[in-house]
Amino acid sequence: MDDLFGGAAPYYARHRADHGEAAIDRLAAAFGARATVLDLGCGPGTVAIPLSEQVEGVLAVDPAEEMLAEGRKLGAGRANIRWLAGDSTALRELPGFGHVVMGRSFHWMDRRTVLADLDDLLPPDGIVALVGPTRDHENLPWEPVTRRVREEFGVNGLTARDSYQASGKHHDEVLADSPFGDLESEVFTWRRDRDQDDVIGLQLSYSYSAPARLGERKDAFVGALRAALTAANPSGRWVEEVRTQVLLARRP
Repeated sequence: MDDLFGGAAPYYARHRADHGEAAIDRLAAAFGARATVLDLGCGPGTVAIPLSEQVEGVLAVDPAEEMLAEGRKLGAGRANIRWLAGDSTALRELPGFGHVVMGRSFHWMDRRTVLADLDDLLPPDGIVALVGPTRDHENLPWEPVTRRVREEFGVNGLTARDSYQASGKHHDEVLADSPFGDLESEVFTWRRDRDQDDVIGLQLSYSYSAPARLGERKDAFVGALRAALTAANPSGRWVEEVRTQVLLARRP
């Protein structure tokens, strides 16, 4: 998994929409101010950094060193974040934690195995939290154009073994069938302005069109994106309706 996002870390940090203050506040309220939280698959600290302001400590774990390096830079001065190399297959090797939060990283995991391991590791009141786009996130105003260009370059998608695409089960369905079957969900909505450079940078943040996967074709890919986006929308401006779901899973 550590090379899925090769070269994507700076684009990820700059161009991925954050989860918004309301979503982070909801997570922090559920975990409590004295909590130590594992952010599993933390990327460049999209959750870890703002969450660290409201909890006692965060273990920010990711298999990609370039993501951790970006997170350390963005979270400089946050003494209560520990940036650790690791992944979901080595949970038992991590320091202790009381709760866990995952973003899109959960998509890449063997979800049932991870939840079984967390059932062994979390205390009785431990929460498994997922935070990220709702299921309709891909209904983005530029997506028909960018999808067409990705298809032209043969980089339109990757499927993880136990992902929704592979198994037919969404995260909430997997959680409902796990030891953490008591679910609570809340959706937070706001608007974000995007310009053309932002939309192009977003494509370079994805696993399937990360710079490492494009290789020598990166400049051609960016050029094709720019031409297609300009033709479709000469203003170069879009408004994204961001919808973030916070899903809290507890043991019944």
